[in-house]
Amino acid sequence: MHDRDKFINLNEFLEGDRTFVIAEIGKNFIQSKEEKGLDEYISNAKNLIDAAADAGVDAVKFQTHEYSDEQAPIQVISPHFSGSDRYSWVKRNTDITPDRFWVEVKDYSKQKGLVFFSTPMSRKAAVKLDSIGVPLWKIGSGDVMDYLLLDFVAETKKPVIISTGMVSYAELEKAVSFLENKGAPVSILYCVSKYPAPASDFNLSSIQRLGEKFPQCTIGFSDHSVGDQEIPLAAVKVGARIIEKHFSLSRDLWGSDHKVSLTPEEMKTLVQKIKDREYLGVDSSPFYGDIDKELEGEKNQFRPYFFKTLTASKEIKKGTVITKEMLFAMRPALHLKGIPSNNLYEVVGKKSARDINKMEPITKDIIE
Repeated sequence: MHDRDKFINLNEFLEGDRTFVIAEIGKNFIQSKEEKGLDEYISNAKNLIDAAADAGVDAVKFQTHEYSDEQAPIQVISPHFSGSDRYSWVKRNTDITPDRFWVEVKDYSKQKGLVFFSTPMSRKAAVKLDSIGVPLWKIGSGDVMDYLLLDFVAETKKPVIISTGMVSYAELEKAVSFLENKGAPVSILYCVSKYPAPASDFNLSSIQRLGEKFPQCTIGFSDHSVGDQEIPLAAVKVGARIIEKHFSLSRDLWGSDHKVSLTPEEMKTLVQKIKDREYLGVDSSPFYGDIDKELEGEKNQFRPYFFKTLTASKEIKKGTVITKEMLFAMRPALHLKGIPSNNLYEVVGKKSARDINKMEPITKDIIE
């Protein structure tokens, strides 16, 4: 029986000055370029969950893909990972994680006393996760503008954690208002979307500014520095109540995120230092920066690779009133020239001006 209707109350984890620590396993159960069997991937995931539990974290988080409504079959390589083109990487992640994978890792996490959740990379991925009863959502920096996805997760009324790495304050405000107006509690993780992110690029005063702009939200920090404990500790000192850090058995393994991960011993040390309030003695000034600095927004180099364009999910006949169910939000916007996914409601309710092919990007000239 799945905990389909069980929500998590983050406030229960944040009593007093507690910090909610998330081991971001992501896709780090993939540890070699060569494809392996499902049993090995599940075993790798369970080993990571064991190590995370031993390190004392509160939660483990994965990443969930469904390539059919996320990634167009276009060969493009993101600057952060040259090991695979994006379509092949997303398809591989979809193919090796059937329902059995998610049910087993969720149940195993629960056995270990950890909160399990995952970042859905598309609406279909969110539907899959909702079917097994995840208690909350994480929206990655590249999907804050995917309103098909935001619409689905908001309708569940479960808490939503969103990262800021690729959006502006104005774009973030719009997304937060959209989620809250539909009844979803929102937490925000300040994030620098670089892989790895150099220490000089952290502007941890943004955590305080986010707290001022969104006093109703819990503010945290998603860290992409390399093997560093001082930066997340400094983030806690300036006000982060949630810390998310990539987690791997070794930074030498093959894959996109191992290189920006903490190892088990490093994570264990970080958790203990947070519990012992050692962050109070950390000098945060080298990472504090300028509180008036804008979030990176359009300047982020990954936006063209990770942002999405509205496309037809099916053939749409001329004169048809377009509904959400007729649309996908597909990457990469770099190659799919059409209406951005954050403009969903400029398309829904309009009529098609001509026949639209399945997977064709929606452009202004084909709706009326």
